[in-house]
Amino acid sequence: QVQLVESGGGLVQAGGSLRLSCAASGSFLRINAVGWYRQAPGKQRELVAADSSGGGTKYADSVKGRFTISRDNAKNTVYLQMNSLKPEDTAVYYCNAEGRVLFQDFSSWGQGTQVTVSS
Repeated sequence: QVQLVESGGGLVQAGGSLRLSCAASGSFLRINAVGWYRQAPGKQRELVAADSSGGGTKYADSVKGRFTISRDNAKNTVYLQMNSLKPEDTAVYYCNAEGRVLFQDFSSWGQGTQVTVSS
């Protein structure tokens, strides 16, 4: 079982910055890909940023140039640096990790962290 715990959300004014963290724990062999998703009220969950071992990084068009995903493999932690935040970035942010545990693949989600951007 792989657990993901997000932190770093909060309330920030438009134009401000936040850094989200997602720490993975449990008995896994490797993490192949990580991603940050968000879900605003009344909307579907959408991909914000992703990083995979073989596929590099990708970002939603709405966050390109403002958000950066990074990984610290030694700490089993993935980050999302969010700059120049806009009110439309307000959402619950979730991290996802996919990889391998003994004998099978896994895909785990964190519990989510609220990001609220005021105008």
